[in-house]
Amino acid sequence: MNTFYGTGVALITPFKSDLTVDFEALTNIVNYNIDNGTDYLVISGTTGESVTITAEEKKAIINTIVEANNGRLPLVLGIGGNNTAAVIEEINTTGLSHVDAILSVSPYYSKPTQEGIYQHFKAISQASPKPIILYNVPGRTSSNMLPETTLRLANDFENIIAVKEAGNNVAQYLTLIKNKPEDFLIISGDDDLALGVVLAGGAGVISVIGQALPKQFTKMINLGLEGKASEAYAIHFDLMDITSLIFAENNPSGIKAVFETLGLAKSTVRLPLVEATEGLKSKIKEAVNKLD
Repeated sequence: MNTFYGTGVALITPFKSDLTVDFEALTNIVNYNIDNGTDYLVISGTTGESVTITAEEKKAIINTIVEANNGRLPLVLGIGGNNTAAVIEEINTTGLSHVDAILSVSPYYSKPTQEGIYQHFKAISQASPKPIILYNVPGRTSSNMLPETTLRLANDFENIIAVKEAGNNVAQYLTLIKNKPEDFLIISGDDDLALGVVLAGGAGVISVIGQALPKQFTKMINLGLEGKASEAYAIHFDLMDITSLIFAENNPSGIKAVFETLGLAKSTVRLPLVEATEGLKSKIKEAVNKLD
């Protein structure tokens, strides 16, 4: 399934100063990514501040992105949580006709066992009319979906097609790449490790920084997919500072500060997040201006 090779981006949800969703900025960001080589768009992930978006806002965000995209790129929709029944209910009640896959995070806060994680995704797989990309992000969920669990799901359910792995753990990536079924995709969720993952046999990335610098980032990933390591690493080294800076305080405050620098969106976030500090904003501005 080549649909999810290359560079996907976890879109931000831009807000106006009054904290309402800035749909015009969102449309501009979608077009900016399509015009600059992004391969697919991910709606309502962590970077989209999904946990502080209402159900009504989520529908409006999906509609805005679907309309702006106009069938040009594949779309992935985040539907996940730690209440299995509620996740299934959302899948059943969401119009998925324009969506190519669902990105579903491993259950957070509850800290299930590996068997609990397996049974959670088994239930979601059986309920979903769309392919599923698993999402492992132990830094946010407080539990690591081990490679054995991911591979068990990959082997047992045809519609579980990929994992977005974001454990910042090189050994775990390599275990997955070494042992995965042939058509199962290992997608990096760590911007700093994405190139290495691709060169080792990963399918690509779902990126945060990529949505602000799509031209450079997609070129780097494409070179990696072609096995052109030295050319790809030249771009990786150029992007290292900005990639590190956007995660220095929290995500998505850092990436929103980049968009503010680019004039594409305000840096507003919703509580409990706060905007990047002035000190970080000035470092981000400097790093962005150095790039181009």
